[in-house]
Amino acid sequence: MTHEELTAGLVDALRDRLTEKRTRADGTLEFEVEPGAVRDAAVALLRGGLDRLEFLTAIDWRDRFEVVYQIYSFRDKTNVRLRTSIGRDVPRLDSVSDLWPVAHWEEREVYDQFGIVFDGNPKLSRILNPDDWEGHPLRKDYQDEQVVKLPEYF
Repeated sequence: MTHEELTAGLVDALRDRLTEKRTRADGTLEFEVEPGAVRDAAVALLRGGLDRLEFLTAIDWRDRFEVVYQIYSFRDKTNVRLRTSIGRDVPRLDSVSDLWPVAHWEEREVYDQFGIVFDGNPKLSRILNPDDWEGHPLRKDYQDEQVVKLPEYF
């Protein structure tokens, strides 16, 4: 599937829930969608031949979280980056772990480190930290003076 066909399919599936689209200098297609459209976008991309989730991660921008999915098509050699921004107060997204099974582990990692809940993940639990760990260490508002004490110059 060409970039134009893939973009048209996503635009058709999401309509006004697709908030930004562009092609990066390296040829990667990048789409930003509303949080409620992530699953629909993932389904459309999977139908478009993007069969490998390369990674899923989050970024804490202090006022919001950005969740990023990097997806690849073996057939067409196409890279797609899907992004969405969610609020910090109740950070939730729909899981894509049934579409790309590797997402199960990556959603658990993002949950453990940032506190973002992925609705529909069959076993959303801590994966790196102990079960009784308090807080989410990669959040910029995380504080645990017993574990991390930054020098004064930071």
